[in-house]
Amino acid sequence: MLSLIGFATILTIVFLLIKGKVSPIIAMVLIPVIGAFAAGYGFSEIGEFFNQGIDQVINVAVMFVFAILFFGVMQDAGLFDPLINKMIALSKGNIIAICVATVLIAALAQMDGSGASTFLITIPAMLPLYKRLNMDPYLLLLLIAGSAAIMNMTPWAGPLGRTASVLNIDVTELWYPLIQMQIIGMVLMIGLAVFLGFRERRRIKERFGHQVSFQESAAALEESTEEMEKGDGKASFTENSLARPNLIWLNALITIGVVAVLVSGIIPAGFAFMIGLSIALLVNYPKLKDQTERIKAHASSALTMATIILAAGSFLGILTGSGMLDAMAEDGVAVMPDAVGSYLHLIIGLLGVPFDLLLSTDAYYFALLPVVEQIASGFGTDPLSTAYAMIIGNIVGTFVSPLAPAVWLALGLSGLEMGRHIKYSLPWLWGLSIVLLIIGVLIGVV
Repeated sequence: MLSLIGFATILTIVFLLIKGKVSPIIAMVLIPVIGAFAAGYGFSEIGEFFNQGIDQVINVAVMFVFAILFFGVMQDAGLFDPLINKMIALSKGNIIAICVATVLIAALAQMDGSGASTFLITIPAMLPLYKRLNMDPYLLLLLIAGSAAIMNMTPWAGPLGRTASVLNIDVTELWYPLIQMQIIGMVLMIGLAVFLGFRERRRIKERFGHQVSFQESAAALEESTEEMEKGDGKASFTENSLARPNLIWLNALITIGVVAVLVSGIIPAGFAFMIGLSIALLVNYPKLKDQTERIKAHASSALTMATIILAAGSFLGILTGSGMLDAMAEDGVAVMPDAVGSYLHLIIGLLGVPFDLLLSTDAYYFALLPVVEQIASGFGTDPLSTAYAMIIGNIVGTFVSPLAPAVWLALGLSGLEMGRHIKYSLPWLWGLSIVLLIIGVLIGVV
């Protein structure tokens, strides 16, 4: 009975999240409470489950709030602007160089863990170049999506935070083995950018009958600069009243210091970002009014993710405390053949990108991951191995899914269509995820 109620609870949450009927917070708070009542538990017992669940995720929620605020302030201060401008200038209109620059710019822009800001920075900067040089704008989306998704393996991005909440593990410890996967992934993305750049150059020559001239390249770069200068401030990374170009090196040292402390693990991740944010605000915006405005500007993103994590804590606490999760795992192990159960985490990982088209990020990590992890554990698979297989297999497809709001922002900025974006990008990104998963198995991460 507990197993049936558990599956009904998860399927209801998944259905509501896929259909977009309610906020993830509502789905993950109310549906498990109804399920617990159906299982015969009272308010006092559900309250205890809630407390257990919140204790499990509170550190992750705190880390998210201050990490998003910290990187938001660094974006405002213009920390990454010189690097981005330099990469655009160095490309000099060369098709292959532009493709590689797109990957690197998207990686830098994704440092704050926000897909929306990545598209806001990268598309207005690069789209005029692509259009003027007759490059396919869907190639632009593909390169941004792949690069940003790989950078999304950082602790302050959504997937790792969700996974850490499910496994009740410190998010920085979860991240350490993935650092090498990020490096490998970025090397593969640069290689893919070079390959697709050669293919795009050949396509342009065959279709338009000529290579891009130096004059056309220079005109394209000038047009790109003009477009950036016309930006609304969010999409532009030219100098503005918030930028602090004279403090660029100090801001870089602060950021490197925060990341170094994070990697060392000498203090909790949330505390590291709390200290980093305090120093960043004091150095860049000494006036109280400016500090308050910077916090307000990024508070929405920070609180949205934190509230989802806390709601997930309630959901996981009820599912675990009530015994539903254990019951589902036991029944799943009982009916699943050994030949499949031993490789369940790899099967789900291989199908991770297609799952992204069917499940929202919340549904994948908060509903599917706990069940798969429990069933796989019954066949002797380490929970961390299951988590890494599902993260690596899924995360590359994050920004090709119609269920990701940032993708719709990207389509609006570029004037492109979702269907064609999926058709163009899905095969390459799914292939990349499979290669990354195989590498993860070979080097022992999975």
